[in-house]
Amino acid sequence: MSADLAESKFSIPVDSENKAKSLNIFSFNHPHHASFHMSWMGFFVSFVSTFAAAPMIAIIREDLELTKPNLGSAGLAAVTGTIGARVIMGSVCDVVGPRYGLSIVLLLSAPFCFCMSYVTTAAGFLICRMGIGLGLATFVACQFWMSCMFNGKCVGLANATAAGWGNLGGGVTQFLMPLIFRGMTSATEGRIFAAWRWAYLVPGLFHTIMGVAVMFVGQDLPDGNYKFLHTSGQLEKKSAATTQYLGVTNYRMWCMVATYGFCFGVELTMNNIVAAYLYDQFELDLVTAGTLASCYGLMNIFARSVGGLVSDYTSVKFGMRGRLWTLWIMQTLEGILCVFMALAKDSLGTTILFMVLFSICVQASEGASYGIVPYLTRRALGVVSGYIGAGGNAGSTICMALFFTSSSIATYDGIMYMGFTIIGVTLLVIPIHFPMWGSMFFPGDPNVSEEDYYIAREFNEEEIKEGLALSVQKFCQNSYQERAPSMRPAESPDVAKV
Repeated sequence: MSADLAESKFSIPVDSENKAKSLNIFSFNHPHHASFHMSWMGFFVSFVSTFAAAPMIAIIREDLELTKPNLGSAGLAAVTGTIGARVIMGSVCDVVGPRYGLSIVLLLSAPFCFCMSYVTTAAGFLICRMGIGLGLATFVACQFWMSCMFNGKCVGLANATAAGWGNLGGGVTQFLMPLIFRGMTSATEGRIFAAWRWAYLVPGLFHTIMGVAVMFVGQDLPDGNYKFLHTSGQLEKKSAATTQYLGVTNYRMWCMVATYGFCFGVELTMNNIVAAYLYDQFELDLVTAGTLASCYGLMNIFARSVGGLVSDYTSVKFGMRGRLWTLWIMQTLEGILCVFMALAKDSLGTTILFMVLFSICVQASEGASYGIVPYLTRRALGVVSGYIGAGGNAGSTICMALFFTSSSIATYDGIMYMGFTIIGVTLLVIPIHFPMWGSMFFPGDPNVSEEDYYIAREFNEEEIKEGLALSVQKFCQNSYQERAPSMRPAESPDVAKV
């Protein structure tokens, strides 16, 4: 199908894979932009509920008589439980599609929100936070979905915006939950220990509503849902074992697992600790601390999109090597600003300033990361997205365990140690090398093609003869733009017939 014929089927410009060539955040065009809005809204809801406890923690810890180790363990549970769920979600996306994956996770984690109203012990609090945290696996479906819906010219921006607006829930919940708590306090005539429990009903309702909406409004791929495409023979029925093998044997994925652990993982960590840090360090009231803490997450309104946009721009100018340099620069700067925030511990104004700048770099690094992820593999994209997403949660688990659970480490010292760790781990961007495109310091080999990397490496001869690689051939042609400018073909792959 030519690009011209493909575009006649849709109301927006698309490439030979029927992926949208641009992102319009104000459009609800089906299927591309309707799926975009379903993906970020579903992820947003999971963030609101996962970190709903943070701005109310001063009340919750008094009610349940929680110690600092209790709180640290519960914070760990909220982000650790979803590590396995994200890995599994990658295979779910490859096999049954992102729509089912995102919807089912939201509906399965909703009961834990409702059960929080009945918690009376530290163990119950930990279990509920872990169950609610499973909802963060929606991130994998969100990013996989956007990589399937949007062309390489805007995939960095689409991934970054969908994930950024989803992450925004971590900032919104910092002021939303105190407001809901205040309303519930009035409704319960001042019984604050009952009010925080009633407040948790709201995130539970959000989960239920969005779980149903995603199922009925979204669409898995531009050409249809997985079930229809499998039945009609238009889509390969992937083997979970095969895609797992392709994913885990790709060393580039493991480099990204580690680096993503110290951008997204750092964001999760800060969402857990920043409100309590401001409350305790500067003796603020609950609402003020929550409102200031929300500034960290609210940078997702634009910052993650900026990272994706810069990644796409540097790709146009320098190819994949531009994307890699963008990630390294942004994430190294993130670590430096994290250290500066810790050093500003005696000034609220300076702390907030560095916190905001630090947050901008965190979100931008996340956006730049998922400008690279769609190119690590084509056949096992879901698996790779799942592991890298899980790496984010693993990074948060490591940070929480090392720096924020021991009573012997002051929170501002923990933040400083975390900053130095970010700088060190980000060096793992350097060895990421694509044979045909190169790496930060070395160019690609002109004798290696995209077809060698995505087809010959991931399919055997029998599978190629059966036509299983035909859709990947289109992806290869649309990926020529990741070459250095001097190596790109004169004819745009968007108008090539396949």
